[in-house]
Amino acid sequence: MAALKALVIGMGLLIVAGTVTLVVLLVQRAGVSPAERAASVAPEARPVNMALGAPEGSRIGGIAPAGGALAIWVVRPDGERVVLVDPASGRRTGEIRLRD
Repeated sequence: MAALKALVIGMGLLIVAGTVTLVVLLVQRAGVSPAERAASVAPEARPVNMALGAPEGSRIGGIAPAGGALAIWVVRPDGERVVLVDPASGRRTGEIRLRD
């Protein structure tokens, strides 16, 4: 019976300690503004200016991440292609033609 009492008291203390920890963490995170939180999560991106060099009548069909690059789907009058771009430098790293 004494062991059961000790176990119940120990678990009660764990519940109280967990609740206090949760409240402390919530208060700490509530004091941080969303801008500060975003700055701590993601580094500030610098703008990159680039031209794809596509002919007249071309349009971008979509953009998606592809590993460490960006895959830009370009719809051109002479066929579609996917252009791979390094987002850090803005340089073109490759091209995949969907049709010859």
